[in-house]
Amino acid sequence: MDQSVREPPTGVWPAGLTRVPYWVYRDPEVARDEQTRIFEGSAWHYLCLEIDVPAVGDYRTTSMGAMPVVVVRTEDGEVVAFENRCAHRGSLICLDDGGRVKDFQCVYHAWRYDLRGNLTSIAFRRGINGQGGMPDDFRMEAHGPRKLRTAVLCGLVFGTLAVDGPDLESTIGPEVLVRLKRVLHKKVEVIGRFTQHMPCNWKLYMENVRDTYHASLLHTFFTTFRITRLSQGGGVMVGENGVAHASTTLAGAKGPDDSYAGMRADNQGFQLRDPSFLEAVAEFNDNINLQILSVFPGFILQQIHNALAVRQIVPRGVDSMDLHWTYLGFADDTPELRAMRLKQGNLAGPAGFVSMEDGAVGGFVQRGIAAADRETSVVEMGGATADTAETRATEASVRGFWKAWRAGMGV
Repeated sequence: MDQSVREPPTGVWPAGLTRVPYWVYRDPEVARDEQTRIFEGSAWHYLCLEIDVPAVGDYRTTSMGAMPVVVVRTEDGEVVAFENRCAHRGSLICLDDGGRVKDFQCVYHAWRYDLRGNLTSIAFRRGINGQGGMPDDFRMEAHGPRKLRTAVLCGLVFGTLAVDGPDLESTIGPEVLVRLKRVLHKKVEVIGRFTQHMPCNWKLYMENVRDTYHASLLHTFFTTFRITRLSQGGGVMVGENGVAHASTTLAGAKGPDDSYAGMRADNQGFQLRDPSFLEAVAEFNDNINLQILSVFPGFILQQIHNALAVRQIVPRGVDSMDLHWTYLGFADDTPELRAMRLKQGNLAGPAGFVSMEDGAVGGFVQRGIAAADRETSVVEMGGATADTAETRATEASVRGFWKAWRAGMGV
């Protein structure tokens, strides 16, 4: 273990990637280290959509872990981001989710900032009638919120506090990048937004996103209506550094239709009152009907039939997190396709026919490990590596997450 990292509460991390100690989801010191080493470290973080800031002065507020961030379009058309924190007393500079401004002014003491986050004006800097005010040697250019390095990829805005290091595309890796560009290949529009609160550590949700093993076991809707089964073709792609993953399910069945016979017998006979709910069109010129893609630590891109969405994980404490959902369509959608997307949007979300279980199961784990700090989980399905696999009966991409996490934490 890197000696600069605080000794964990119950000893060193187990060797390899197949055992995860439960204290990692519960220890407040781990959460504080994550904020410093991951969210304010070298990782790239999803911030917002480029279309959220279409014109000069348009801004959107977001987060990198606990750190509040402003994303804004500058006078020269560049998308920049900086910490949403006034250099004076630490107040939020922007209070709203988004809007359009000529510049930014802190509500507390009216300190002003330009569209790049540079301090430009201080109320009563010269005092009143020759008394008070700031010292003569005060230099505004020496004070201001931290600036982010930003990158725009496929209409997604990412940011990092690292001034150097690998670029975003290299970090994601060429294989997963192809899968990202497969979905976000033309201009998108926002067709819905909401935030879902979850009673679990943020890592449990990201593990769940990468866990293809559970999909057809926990989500009975998947198998009952044959959206995805492990007997269908597909697989899991994991970047070499573990940062990015993409899991896919092919539309055609690879094995016999009765491969789940007996496992979900209690579902036999269930039917949808409105079968059009599951109608779909193949819009990506391939046979993939479901793809889930993630970029460490907190970005997810979803394609379930024609239901497209991006999700952003925001930790809110050791055992609490927010999940920001943004449903997408394409700008050139026909009215029929847009209606189909909106209807299929009911597959995922806090009350989705598929993913409502995901909103609960992280809390089940958080409660289940309450007295198990000296125990570990078993992440051995499909072997011990974090390599790409031509099956979804594997936990390779979960191991990839821990490969990236341990690199970021120096463990």
